[in-house]
Order: sequence, then C-alpha cells, then structure tokens
Amino acid sequence: MSADSRRTLSTGSKFETWAGYSRAVIDGDFVFVSGTAGYDFAADTIAPDAASQARKALETIAATLAQAGATMADIVRVRVFLTDRADVMAVSSILGETFSDPRPASTTILCGFAMPEMKVEIEVTALKRR
Repeated sequence: MSADSRRTLSTGSKFETWAGYSRAVIDGDFVFVSGTAGYDFAADTIAPDAASQARKALETIAATLAQAGATMADIVRVRVFLTDRADVMAVSSILGETFSDPRPASTTILCGFAMPEMKVEIEVTALKRR
C-alpha cells in the first residue's frame, strides 16, 4: 500500500490543532477515528452529563465515518474512556442502542482527562465493507 492511499480528516476542532492529531486517518479500507469527546464543535459547548456527551461523540463519529465513505455498521473496534464508574451503565446502554449485529469488539477504561468538563471519550476503528 502506498503512502498516497493514506489521508486524514478533520472536524475543525480546536483540539486537533492544539494537540497535533487528526480526527481520523483513512488507510486503505481502514478508518481510525481518534478519541472523540461529546463537544458541539460549532457552539464550542459540551453537555454536563456522560450520556449526552456519548450521544454527541457518536454523532461526530458517524459524520466522520460518512466523510470517509464508511458507516457505523463498519465499526469493528470501540474504546470508551470514562471518568466515573457510575456512568458505565448509562453510556453502555447508549452503545447497545447504537450497535447491532455484528457488534464491534469493545473495551471500557476508567481514566481522567485534561479538560475537567469531559466525562467520556469514544475511539473507533472501522473496516469499510466491500
């Protein structure tokens, strides 16, 4: 595979430039979407609860995948990062509503974020179906 087959996508988030990353990297049929927080990038706001943040993050991920020529059904791996164990069930329920068979492999990790308003971040890998 040549380097020409690799390209990147951006949402225009201030964090992408600040932290030096791309929203997604497309390499062949793979789409690697960076950890996505629940920010409304246009309004520069974030909801106060993890469930709303998860829904917004998944909206951003879906839009990013569409830009890459993929869909949520193409996701093969999900990583969810949460700041509070108490939010695991609410966020997991949203993931359960979002994904259907075949469901992606998934991992949930408890952690802290540099931005205190963040409660959840979701990272995915998709493999475009032929």
